[in-house]
Amino acid sequence: MRHTLDDLLSLMSVLRDREQGCPWDIQQDWDSIVPHTLEEAYEVADAIERRAFEELPGELGDLLFQVVYYAQFGAEEQRFDFHDVVDTLTAKMLRRHPHVFPDGTLASRRPPGVSADEVKTQQVNSRWEALKADERAERATQAPSVLDDVPRTLPALSRAAKLSKRAARVGFDWPDDEGVLAKIREELEEVEEALTAGDRQHAQEEVGDLLFAVTNLARTLGADPEQCLRSTNAKFERRFRYVERALADAERPLNEASLNEMEGHWQAAKAQEQR
Repeated sequence: MRHTLDDLLSLMSVLRDREQGCPWDIQQDWDSIVPHTLEEAYEVADAIERRAFEELPGELGDLLFQVVYYAQFGAEEQRFDFHDVVDTLTAKMLRRHPHVFPDGTLASRRPPGVSADEVKTQQVNSRWEALKADERAERATQAPSVLDDVPRTLPALSRAAKLSKRAARVGFDWPDDEGVLAKIREELEEVEEALTAGDRQHAQEEVGDLLFAVTNLARTLGADPEQCLRSTNAKFERRFRYVERALADAERPLNEASLNEMEGHWQAAKAQEQR
């Protein structure tokens, strides 16, 4: 017999039970679970990028478990429960998809004969952003900003991409790719100037500006900077492991190999991949 969502909710309730539950789970709170949530989200992304679909149900389950955790905290404090999460999400998606559910109900549909391909993507995106802006304005306790709701807990590259994307939607953006490239060159020059002046603290600040500019380039290319960097991380790891194996085959300890030796094996790894 397959377990159900109700089984999962019951399991979480027992894990958090003060008398019969798990000591580790009982000790957790809102803040302690956040790092696990971020880690589980990355593991889902990693499984997808590796096309390890046999692992994906387990990784998605781990991510879902994080939602169940927060819902349990909410229920214990009489703030909300899992069903409130589902209701809020469903209502929000109905509001944001009037081109699919014109009456705002699950039963409603757009007129027969109008396919998804015929719905203008630009109009959909515009409507989506307008609705999100309205939702942000409703929640704002001060003057609303287009940058509201960009989570501070996002990885820095992801948050930079989202911040610049929000600003670009209201026209704060370069007119073309060359403008972004010019900004990258400018920021790199400022890093070099700070290093030449011996001001390492200023150089660190300028490196941040350089990374932000590079993130903008990824955005203009329609790429996710986190995915770009993960791909490069994987490439670096493959090639460095090749260097390690090559040196081991030559019975050369890694810490005794010269930089020229390592670079030679690195270039061999690169050439092998390119073939």
